[in-house]
Amino acid sequence: MPVLRQSSYPGAPRYLINGHFQTIVPSVFRKIEGVAYERERLTLADGDFVDLDWIDRKSDRIALMTHGLEGDSNRHYIKASAKLFAQQGWDVLAWNCRSCSGEMNRAFRLYNHGEIGDIAEVIDHVLRTKPYREVVLIGFSMGGNITLKYAGVYGKTAPDVIKKVVAISSPTDLEASAKQLDLPKNRFYRNRFMKKLIVKLQQKSDRFPGRLDMTRLEQVRLWRDFDELFSAPVNGYRDADDFYAQASAVNYMPGITVPALLINAQNDPLLSPECSPAWLAEKHPTIFLETPKTGGHVGFGVRGDEFSWAERRALEFVMRSV
Repeated sequence: MPVLRQSSYPGAPRYLINGHFQTIVPSVFRKIEGVAYERERLTLADGDFVDLDWIDRKSDRIALMTHGLEGDSNRHYIKASAKLFAQQGWDVLAWNCRSCSGEMNRAFRLYNHGEIGDIAEVIDHVLRTKPYREVVLIGFSMGGNITLKYAGVYGKTAPDVIKKVVAISSPTDLEASAKQLDLPKNRFYRNRFMKKLIVKLQQKSDRFPGRLDMTRLEQVRLWRDFDELFSAPVNGYRDADDFYAQASAVNYMPGITVPALLINAQNDPLLSPECSPAWLAEKHPTIFLETPKTGGHVGFGVRGDEFSWAERRALEFVMRSV
């Protein structure tokens, strides 16, 4: 039963008194120095592009990292993980989802929690670039959902050099996560995400006249409304229900065949209990679920350490035999 009842996380520094502090303080104040990427633009099969940020250590092992909603390869958790793995001699590829690298993508569609075609193309490109003997996939928040869904959908058909998967603070049940965002205590996160996404949607509306009705923003009362009126149509889903069903990794995780670690803090303000499927991990031979009591959302800070506990835990997991 790979449900890890006792987490090794020692707990957040005392001044980070709750899940909100444990989430916001690292996001705003944490700085990671000494990470130098080499950028490559990958043209996708549909003519759009994503930007890839590499660290080349001349290794035959690579860690492929996927960021969260409205994040990018320069977010603190990506840069720290990239630095940590590079220090251990790994090559690193931190890729930026469509529209997230500082330049708007060409196609009408954006990125989303359920899009795994792009990560599949990135992985194929990585394996054409160099004959790696080991690939590990590491995703944070939305990126963790993408990573787990990819591993579940591809299962035994995924490239056999993909050896491990790690997802940190991941909303594996999107409908439950959307309801969590609508709680009054989470208004700060909800407004922050929505404001950024609306800017991108307005750009899409300007570039593709008639495809989006931006006046419908007046109808948005809940995050589900936003997904119904905007997230679903811009990304090719029928409606919010279709989006939640197709994008939630939990619906595909039974197909995972490699060791996969999901780390979700119990006090994560953005995740509901449904996002930590103990019922699945208890029955599944390769899914490991670790739910520390504290840590916040992509937080897991440890006093006096440049790297978070979750980043070190990810390295530990991929380095050891299971």
